[in-house]
Amino acid sequence: MSNANADDFVLETVGLTKSFKGFVAVNNVSLKVRRNTIHALIGPNGAGKTTVFNLITKFLEPSAGHIHYNGRDITRTSPADIARQGMVRSFQISAVFPHLTVLENVRIALQRPVGVSFHFWRPKTILNRLNDRALELLEDVGLQDAAGSLAVELPYGRKRALEIATTLALDPEVMLLDEPMAGMGREDIERVAALIKRLSANRTVLMVEHNLDVVANLSDCITVLQRGEILTEGKYEAISEDPRVREAYMGNVDA
Repeated sequence: MSNANADDFVLETVGLTKSFKGFVAVNNVSLKVRRNTIHALIGPNGAGKTTVFNLITKFLEPSAGHIHYNGRDITRTSPADIARQGMVRSFQISAVFPHLTVLENVRIALQRPVGVSFHFWRPKTILNRLNDRALELLEDVGLQDAAGSLAVELPYGRKRALEIATTLALDPEVMLLDEPMAGMGREDIERVAALIKRLSANRTVLMVEHNLDVVANLSDCITVLQRGEILTEGKYEAISEDPRVREAYMGNVDA
């Protein structure tokens, strides 16, 4: 057990377990995510990473165990309530509307927390205020030059940046990123990795990521899963030298 204060950990799972008709996909996973860090979940294909993510964000109900967020038990809390409390999964709420502009996508995301929803007849002062904040968020993710472009016209990497901007519109304390670099070329990977690093300055990031170079460069702590269980945990330098991790990835180094 760590001697750190419980307040140091924004997210914690205790004995998290998920069975599907007798198959145990996640088994007794106890995870502690330290506040204001980047924490990565890695492991070979079938290790249970996405299932853990789905359990934490309540897209799946656990068969056993508990999830605590800021010291509160959220095991039975709905995904929407968890998002309102400040833990938001990118691409969970932030689906991009392809035939709206980049600015309009972020403005719609900004309307959700304040209950404005799709009331396009709101006073112009409110829409202008939303526009100003939307432009700030686009600048944060390097998309200010594309504000008037249709989302469908964006290259893949910039579309992922837009998805992150719409997630940021909900002002999350914890951002959960599920394979943020999937399908990207080197240039996009470098851009989005730099963005995640910058955004982590005042919030916590928990991510599932297959690209081990990204994990090595970004993560403060890495949890390695294998067959639904935690194999080991620590900084990249230590886990990369662990013979059990090398064996888990043998012949599957990009998983």
